[in-house]
Amino acid sequence: MSLNPVMLGVRFLLELTAVVSFGILGWRAFDTPWRFLLVVILPIAIAAIWGTFAVPGDPSRNGEATVAVPGAVRLVVEVLVLGGGALSLWGAGLSTAALISVIVLVIYQALAYDRITWLLAH
Repeated sequence: MSLNPVMLGVRFLLELTAVVSFGILGWRAFDTPWRFLLVVILPIAIAAIWGTFAVPGDPSRNGEATVAVPGAVRLVVEVLVLGGGALSLWGAGLSTAALISVIVLVIYQALAYDRITWLLAH
């Protein structure tokens, strides 16, 4: 189910939302000059973490891993990044957007149970 094109599209949107959310937090939660720095650095750091730590052979990615990690570690990274995006929206004062993000994330994870099973098995 998780490799369904619609599910992959939802996952991609969740990833983009999470990365942008960290930038929004940097902008809204900090004063000048920090906000100018954090609005750029936070999304780049999150995207780097997301793209660096992977499970070799992950069918939802290109199969390659810059830093190979066990599936359980990758699952933690995914929960921290995607859930952190929702928390970032909350911290930025965008509670409705945070709630929507959490709802979509929970529904996605429930439907992508095969991915969670695969990650925990590798």
